[in-house]
Amino acid sequence: MANQVSSRSASEVAAVLGSAALEELPALIERYRDDPRKQVQSALARAERRLDRERAERERVDAMYAEMAELGGPGVVVGVDEVGRGSVAGPLTVCAVCLPERPRIWGLNDSKKLTPARRERLTEEIAQVAVAIGFCHIPAAEIDRIGMASALRRAVAGAVADTGLTPDCVLMDGNPLGAVDHERDIVHGDARVACIAAASIVAKVTRDAHMVELDALYPEYHLAESKGYASPEHIAAIKAHGLTEEHRVSFCGNFLETESLF
Repeated sequence: MANQVSSRSASEVAAVLGSAALEELPALIERYRDDPRKQVQSALARAERRLDRERAERERVDAMYAEMAELGGPGVVVGVDEVGRGSVAGPLTVCAVCLPERPRIWGLNDSKKLTPARRERLTEEIAQVAVAIGFCHIPAAEIDRIGMASALRRAVAGAVADTGLTPDCVLMDGNPLGAVDHERDIVHGDARVACIAAASIVAKVTRDAHMVELDALYPEYHLAESKGYASPEHIAAIKAHGLTEEHRVSFCGNFLETESLF
């Protein structure tokens, strides 16, 4: 072991420890544990902290898959989540995802707890791993016509149907909707259940991309930044320019004395 340790410089050992995959770390830590060089010891301490963090993260994600199995039961399980319910512009988007038990998608979480870049990367991985993904988008005019509660039920049913599956259980984030058969609702499900978290991530990335596209059509409304929510800049634009066909008139009464749509 002494010859193995001395065959590499301290900086080389530190680089190896810093870039090693999780599966490689325990053996590397053990290999260099007795190396007396200060740089190596510092690198070992960092590696051990990273190992602890990554093990805890994997335990967290394993627990999300365990919840999916326990709450969903045997058979085909689909997770559902929405984005855009409280927005004043743009569609309501619902995504439905069916995930296999393996391979695991490390990093799954409530989309709100992830950075945009992390959501993008996870969406790519979900698309590769998922058994099926379905979407439904309810536009602003339809939300105005039927109301949010009906729009949400319609979107959930549409997204589940779009998967092409006949689920034995549909796990949904939030409170009961009665939108589909075999529905089971879990409060904070997007942080607890793997397939719901996946749906929340894909729904967020998909709708955000759509809002960026709308921003190119209506640049004065700051839709890329606000994603259609009532940011101060968005409200100011509504007051200055009125409403577009992408705005929910029924949501914008507080921003205009006379609701105008063009």
